[in-house]
Amino acid sequence: MSLTTVIKNATKIVFLTGAGVSTPSGIPDYRSKGGIYDNGQEQPEYLLSRTCLEHEPEKFYHFVTTQMYYPQAQPNIIHQKMADITQKKAASIITQNVDGLHTKAGAKNVIEFHGSLYRIYCQHCQQLVDYQTYLQNMYHQSCSGILRPDIVLYGESIASEVLEKAIAAIATADLLLVCGTSLRVYPFAGLLAYRQPLAKLIAVNREKLDLPVGAEQLNMDASTAFAQLQI
Repeated sequence: MSLTTVIKNATKIVFLTGAGVSTPSGIPDYRSKGGIYDNGQEQPEYLLSRTCLEHEPEKFYHFVTTQMYYPQAQPNIIHQKMADITQKKAASIITQNVDGLHTKAGAKNVIEFHGSLYRIYCQHCQQLVDYQTYLQNMYHQSCSGILRPDIVLYGESIASEVLEKAIAAIATADLLLVCGTSLRVYPFAGLLAYRQPLAKLIAVNREKLDLPVGAEQLNMDASTAFAQLQI
């Protein structure tokens, strides 16, 4: 199977991406050895939860600001090629990633399913502040409210408008290309249920994924696969 040919022949493409897309940029994934969750701290699902933010905001702040921000990270070949495709064809990206690298690469039509670490707002007055301010202080200078990143925490739901936008993109695509995600996190993984019956579903991943019947997988490193793309 030639990924170049499949992409050239598609009329509407949706990329579904996860943490594996950003690891070549130096951002750790979550559950691998050495990943964000492999740090010997408390249960990370708690540290990244609505409950922790509400009851132990200092602990939440410390975890997020010391473990999750990589502002110097740059888009890699995967981000760059996907961005090129969104500029040349009817294509969109639905990403689990909160690092903003798809947008930084110049991609159009990016749906940040779990939000972005680089959008910060005050929970008290709702005012937006820049992320550099947040990295220096968890409290809003104007009203002393507690700042937070606009990401979906454990115990929170995906915003309805984000979910609807993602479903609409999936439902009208004739090619779905999965990259850098194991498709185990819901509701993100559940988006595949909205694809057209005749839509191609292709995953690029080194380890074998549990994919729906009829899907294909390229068992190779995503950076290699996208470096070879000629679009």
